[in-house]
Amino acid sequence: MRPHSVTTLEPKRWRKSERWLLLLFFLSLPLLNPWVRGDGVGYYAFARAPLIEHSLNFQHDYQSANISFRDARLDQNGIPKTVFRTSTGHLDNHFTVGPAILWAPFLLTAHAGVLLARATGSHVPADGFSAPYRIAMAFGTALYGFLGILLAARIAHKYVDERWAFLAAISVLWASSLPVYIYFNPSWSHAHSAFAVALFLWYWHETRDNRTTWQGCVLAAIAGLMLNVYYANAMMLVVLAVEAIREYRAAFRDPKLGPKTATQLFTRHMLFAAIVATCLLPTLVTRYIIYGNPFESGYISIRNWAWGSPYFLSVLFSSNHGLFVWTPVTLLAVVGLFIFWRREPRVGAAFLAATLAFYVFIACYPDWAGISSYGNRFFVSLSGLFIVGLSVLLQRVAGLFRSPRAALPVSSALLACLILWNMAFMFQWGTHLVPARGPISWSEMIHNQFFVVPREISAKLHNYLFHRANLMQQIEQRDIEQMNKRPDP
Repeated sequence: MRPHSVTTLEPKRWRKSERWLLLLFFLSLPLLNPWVRGDGVGYYAFARAPLIEHSLNFQHDYQSANISFRDARLDQNGIPKTVFRTSTGHLDNHFTVGPAILWAPFLLTAHAGVLLARATGSHVPADGFSAPYRIAMAFGTALYGFLGILLAARIAHKYVDERWAFLAAISVLWASSLPVYIYFNPSWSHAHSAFAVALFLWYWHETRDNRTTWQGCVLAAIAGLMLNVYYANAMMLVVLAVEAIREYRAAFRDPKLGPKTATQLFTRHMLFAAIVATCLLPTLVTRYIIYGNPFESGYISIRNWAWGSPYFLSVLFSSNHGLFVWTPVTLLAVVGLFIFWRREPRVGAAFLAATLAFYVFIACYPDWAGISSYGNRFFVSLSGLFIVGLSVLLQRVAGLFRSPRAALPVSSALLACLILWNMAFMFQWGTHLVPARGPISWSEMIHNQFFVVPREISAKLHNYLFHRANLMQQIEQRDIEQMNKRPDP
């Protein structure tokens, strides 16, 4: 491992691989799909309604939503159904407010631009639904997704050669569920979650050796953001629990300095908790306004989760969006995290413990499959950890060859196959060649990979780039048809 200082966070020069990542990011921007659909309607409403209507009245957001989202919540006259009104009279919106916080700079800029354009004669609606707002939202999502990849690669660079960190970053970016939620569904929260978790882990990692009180406050603020974005990210705080156990153990081993040090640690941890609670005010206030209770999430009550019979195997191997079978690169990454734990127990134990805690948490969730999900979308939050794990595995495998140069073509070819397989699978899911919800037929999926996708992808890609509105309408109609064919639960 190369030596590094964590006492101060000095600016770092961009590595060659990071400049390549930046180039690939800009080249991928034409793939951005600036639509607001499904769960994204709820996330985006928390940004649009306060910006445009200065309230948390989501009626216009739901009236402008895609058909499947709208019809479940509105009657034939476009009036919200009574069942979707909360006790405070607001429309139910259980989605998190964190993505709206992260979109704010982009949407404020777009709004100012639209208002300026209208003052000079433009007729672009300043309603939050028009193209400038949606493009700003989608670009913001992509930028956060890229920054999450970059931060994770910087952690990996501490432990592996640059080539393996770069390959791991590219592979997780294109061989996992992440690209669906960066490019295709940018109004959902998962790319933001991947960024927030990566930022938390990177800052924890950079300050872990000699964290000052101020740095601890910054870390708490990042943790608060991470939880505002996605509640399940609370499992990442296990990293701090592992660290705290080690610190308290060391403090009490010295009978002279132990109690004093332990008291100092406890004070710092209480300050950390207070800052996190303060940073959660956007969530608590919006929950209070909408539900009348700051601690009401709007999701399935945690008392009704499958604590006694978690879906451990299904989460990983089910045809209903199982993590490892839909996105095999994550299996390689998890193997790498175990290797990392054995090689660097101090950091590796914290990363692995957080990963396992997140896994158990999702396995206990009744809707563990993510309903309409590419792969298991919940685990997109762990993209940064997957990059670290995969990079460690790649370096370990490279040690089996006579030189890293000899290992590079083999590793690159394997990862390229995983990327191509995943991109074809994403095409199937996005165009509904396989159902977006529920189990899929593996024989049908494999047949499509080799015989249907190669035949259709060229025309669909052309339509995606140049006739996207029509293609999105076709995809929405196909989704409705598949939903209507599903048997009632």
